[in-house]
Amino acid sequence: MNKYVLSIDGMMCGMCEAHINDVIRKSITGAKKANSSYKKNESSFIVEGSIDIDKLKEDIRNIGYEIKDYTVEEYKKKWSLF
Repeated sequence: MNKYVLSIDGMMCGMCEAHINDVIRKSITGAKKANSSYKKNESSFIVEGSIDIDKLKEDIRNIGYEIKDYTVEEYKKKWSLF
């Protein structure tokens, strides 16, 4: 699994975070744990394999925001004994 962290320009409030999370879930098949923070100008999610980042950039641009940068790192599930 991969964790994508997006640097997003234009988020101003909690509703902006919700709009970004909705676009991620609709654009990326299998996206999980979509989380956004307007205070950090950042969104993240995990997904199996890779994604079409250009399509995601376009989908986010279509609702009035812009992906400035992004990183991808291997996501390792944290196990719990309980």
